[in-house]
Amino acid sequence: MALCRPLGLYSICQSDRGQYTLHPDRQKVASFREWFSNDLCAFKGTTIMALPLKALHVWCSASVFQLESYIVDNMKSEMAQMQQNAVQNHTATMLEIGTNLLSQTAEQTRKLTDVETQVLNQTSRLEIQLLENSLSTYKLEKQLIQQTHEILKIHDKNSLLEHKILEMEERHKEELGALKDEKENLQELVYRQTSIIQELEKQLTKATNNNSVLQKQQLELMDTVHSLINLCSKDGAVLKNTKREEEKPFRDCSDLYQAGFNKSGVYTIYINNVSEPKKVYCNMESAGGGWTVIQHREDGSVDFQRGWKEYKMGFGSSSGEYWLGNEFIFAITSQRQYSLRIELMDWESNRAHSQYDRFHVGNEKQNYRLYLKGHSGTAGKQSSLILHGADFSTKDADNDNCMCKCALMLTGGWWFDACGPSNLNGVYYTAGQNHGKLNGIKWHYFKGPSYSLRSTTMMIRPSDF
Repeated sequence: MALCRPLGLYSICQSDRGQYTLHPDRQKVASFREWFSNDLCAFKGTTIMALPLKALHVWCSASVFQLESYIVDNMKSEMAQMQQNAVQNHTATMLEIGTNLLSQTAEQTRKLTDVETQVLNQTSRLEIQLLENSLSTYKLEKQLIQQTHEILKIHDKNSLLEHKILEMEERHKEELGALKDEKENLQELVYRQTSIIQELEKQLTKATNNNSVLQKQQLELMDTVHSLINLCSKDGAVLKNTKREEEKPFRDCSDLYQAGFNKSGVYTIYINNVSEPKKVYCNMESAGGGWTVIQHREDGSVDFQRGWKEYKMGFGSSSGEYWLGNEFIFAITSQRQYSLRIELMDWESNRAHSQYDRFHVGNEKQNYRLYLKGHSGTAGKQSSLILHGADFSTKDADNDNCMCKCALMLTGGWWFDACGPSNLNGVYYTAGQNHGKLNGIKWHYFKGPSYSLRSTTMMIRPSDF
């Protein structure tokens, strides 16, 4: 559709393609002609006006035609110039519009490029994350498969264990039934044995009473014999020999116990190859009785820091703290085979013991060497006495296997090896002062190497008692 606008006697129209055309306005041209013919010619000079009307009309028509031609020519050039300007303006406008479009397109392209870059980055991150998730999923699936296999294995093992447990339960039920029957049989047997024991106790009580009567009769008979000997003898020599013959059988406390003396106390024994009788303390109560005490500590009233001769012959009181004497210990253990029992008590009144199946002491030339065999008891799993043998040492006779002279350092006389884990003849420390004392009364495997004990007792008895 053409766009037109008035321009004088003409109209300028622009086509859809941007071309301009000039079209005369017929009504305006007709009006102009009429005006020019009527009015304009009247203003000219009198010469023209003096022309005849027909000639004037011809002249005016020619003038009008020339003027129209002139106007048309001028208008054409103006139209051409205007068309050229319009084209230039249109071109400039189009160029500007194109430039703007290109700028906008470039901006949009840049923005699109940025968006594309962001999208690519986001896509890359998402792809990496997806890959990581895939790897994690794969690992989890692998672990799940492994755990499933392990669960199946455990399930199989559990099934096997359940089967074994059921078998064990059945077997235990059978064993429990058998044990129950055996228990009932044992209970019945215990009941019968209890009845028998009660009957034996009654008989033993009667026998003990009879034995006491016999002992009383024996003592009365001995008194009668002594009276007869006193009457018949002219001097005391016969009586002395008779007493010696009567008392000589009591070689140790076990002989006294078997003779009916079952109360603990001081007794006189006659040791083989010893000319004089020896007073000893007999323990008739511990572990079956019949024990001859060779050492006892209880209150620190006797000093055990003695020399070789004193430990050889003994010291102290047999009714209290004392050492029987190495010579007498050797003589007693030479009569027959003996066992040794050592009873210990700490300052908290805890008691323990160590026992040896074989105990023997050598003679003085052998430094009263100690021989032991077969250890047991509650005063430690290991023996605190040297089982392989050790010589006796005192402060004036160093027979140990240490350059330090254990008897001087640890005090007392004892069977020191390289000092060793025990010394029952050390310094007596009272309560509160008994800790951290290396030279005290120690038994290593009972209370440690530096704990000094409250009381000790060493006693011997024939192994076949």
